Amino acid sequence: MHADVHHLLHAAESAELRSKAGEFRLPRTSLRTRVGWTLVEVGLRLTAQGRETAAPRAAAFHPA
Repeated sequence: MHADVHHLLHAAESAELRSKAGEFRLPRTSLRTRVGWTLVEVGLRLTAQGRETAAPRAAAFHPA
């Protein structure tokens, strides 16, 4: 296949894929929603860290 033909086919296919990809874009969310989900993520990370640090203390407790 000649390079020119290959380039034309590639350009046509990429234009088609770009037009189809526009249909699947997620709508832009508001700042309030993004900040809310960021706070949820931070909270989940903090609780996961809390469990890792609390585990050795709980394991060291031996009831008499």
